[in-house]
Amino acid sequence: FLSIFAHKFNRSVQFMSITVSKTRDTLVDVARQLFARMGYHHTTMNDIAQASQKGRRTLYTYFKNKDDIFSAVVEAELNKLLEMLLEVAAKQLPADEKLISFIYMRLDAVKTIVFRNGTLRATFFRDIWRVEKARKKFDQRETEIICNILEEGVKTGIFHVPDIRVTALIIHHALKGLEVPYIRGHLSDSERDRIIERQNMMNLIFNGIKIKNNVY
Repeated sequence: FLSIFAHKFNRSVQFMSITVSKTRDTLVDVARQLFARMGYHHTTMNDIAQASQKGRRTLYTYFKNKDDIFSAVVEAELNKLLEMLLEVAAKQLPADEKLISFIYMRLDAVKTIVFRNGTLRATFFRDIWRVEKARKKFDQRETEIICNILEEGVKTGIFHVPDIRVTALIIHHALKGLEVPYIRGHLSDSERDRIIERQNMMNLIFNGIKIKNNVY
């Protein structure tokens, strides 16, 4: 009897967990669509509750306020990006090719995510601090992935990196700095420009800008 009860109880807990997850995912997706269409500042918690057909009580069960659900929206979008980055990191490629593929896939994916979300573009550019607050976990995971690629390169004799962690952080922050100009198309306007840009980026990352007379 006890084993039957325990089995039914476990199944009930699993079902409730799945239901909770689906409800939260629904609220996040509805909020994303409203933020994209109306903008963060013009969307209210009432709007989200009505559009989701879940009610205010349910909404506030999952999220304290609008800032909280905005963070969840950004986190959900970044989780999709993280999955793509992990796919690149898992590819059987030499570390240098993998790093360049990682960089361009990441920049393209961020651009796609920002443009997919309509008026959230304005929030991305204007309220960058709000996005920063929501992307801390992603930034940590991305740095770890870059570390792994650099370690692969060192082990296979492709890279010489005195401090992998510091180098990964520098690459990570450089990519963050490139996001806005890349999204706005300031780096390349045509396919030809894009090829030249890619060649220059590869040269900068792998060769640097100084003639190799001295090694520091």
